[in-house]
Amino acid sequence: MSDLRDEQSTLLAATKYKPVRRIVTGEDSEGRSFIVSDGPTPNVTITKFASAAQVPWATGAAAAPGDDPAPAGHIFGFHSEGGALLRIADFPPDQEIDTTKLAEFLAENHVVGDRPGRHFWFHKTLSLDYAIVLEGEIYAMMDKGETLMRAGDVLIQRATSHSWSNRSSKPCRMAFVLLALPDDDSR
Repeated sequence: MSDLRDEQSTLLAATKYKPVRRIVTGEDSEGRSFIVSDGPTPNVTITKFASAAQVPWATGAAAAPGDDPAPAGHIFGFHSEGGALLRIADFPPDQEIDTTKLAEFLAENHVVGDRPGRHFWFHKTLSLDYAIVLEGEIYAMMDKGETLMRAGDVLIQRATSHSWSNRSSKPCRMAFVLLALPDDDSR
């Protein structure tokens, strides 16, 4: 476990992002609760376009087999069929984003919209997302309009075209609970 912590700490230290502490509970053979693990989230992705994502937990089709559904190195899409995905994402200021690499990432993950957006992050996924600002601030942009979100604000993103714009000089940390929706869901 210490090798994993060292690897994740090194990865995050190379950026401006801090590890997310993950505390997992369980029950013993007598049904008594206890702390199973307490340490940095092992599943960390530093993107090629300058953001970071840490997945502390997943359920459903995207979860890894075994005792840890979000181990180091496991690849996650934007949501998990038949379950939920918890992702902590760090958004750098807009001026630090490599927009060419971001466009490649969105295309590789099949989330590029069929119409141009007002901002380079514009995308749409078939999911219900609870987006919570933990630190910093960010603009939630829609096709029509936008709103500034600050720490403690929650956006209910209902499978709509949207973008995130960090116009500040500091990173913004957000928590996302992502729930897949069936194709015919009215949200």
